[in-house]
Amino acid sequence: MNKIMESISEIIRLNMAQHLPDVSADDLEEDGKIYYMNGKNGTEFDWFVNEHLPAFMVFYNDKENLGAAKALVYTNGKMHLTLYDDHGRHIAKQVEFNMEIGKEDLLKLAVVLRFNADDQKIWDADIERIDTDVTPTLSDKAKFIKNRQYYEPSIRRKEIMSKLAVVSKKITVDGWKVGYMSCEKPRDSQDSGWQFYGGSEDQAFVDDPENFTVCIIHALCSVDQALIKYIDKPEGTKWVRVSADEFEEDEGQEPYMEKWKNHM
Repeated sequence: MNKIMESISEIIRLNMAQHLPDVSADDLEEDGKIYYMNGKNGTEFDWFVNEHLPAFMVFYNDKENLGAAKALVYTNGKMHLTLYDDHGRHIAKQVEFNMEIGKEDLLKLAVVLRFNADDQKIWDADIERIDTDVTPTLSDKAKFIKNRQYYEPSIRRKEIMSKLAVVSKKITVDGWKVGYMSCEKPRDSQDSGWQFYGGSEDQAFVDDPENFTVCIIHALCSVDQALIKYIDKPEGTKWVRVSADEFEEDEGQEPYMEKWKNHM
């Protein structure tokens, strides 16, 4: 097994023994084997977009099958480890480690995991099933790095998600979904440039600044995922909702309007 994988495994096991002393091997799935959870996004997506490898997890061996340990290894060499007691229902401990591993070595591991796990259709599997004790070829590494281009929209969207937007209280107070949105030039590094409206605001409403608030875009997208594929659109564009899940560039059409199922 790759030395980094061995270190990850050792850190997880030592911390489980220290912080979950009442949890025995019998309480855990397959006596506590560690799983590489690449089945949701895949290695490349998590590496380029989320800046960490897919999670390494240990599960409880019961009906709910919740996590006992979850480790995220970031591209900067840090590991975030969360341990859960009460059969996965409660966070017992969160710790962070600097693994003192160079980014180049972590990149090589990511390449190996992509080619020897993802490409072999080995998903969410015991790490011992994955052949990681190999050195990736220069060709494999170059191909992996080149593939970053396919994740650029997701990388950009993630960056925008953390920025601020002006939001009508027709949305935050009255409970309407975004019916109309426009992207202006950002005022500063924290501003996304986006302005979101319910769609029924008249000029008197728009002229009163008390009718607007400032929100992080992620808060809107978490309840209205239809917004996600539009938030990286360029400055100067305006978009109108035309269905529950789609927007079109503004050409004067009336917005499709509906309320949130769960009010913000």
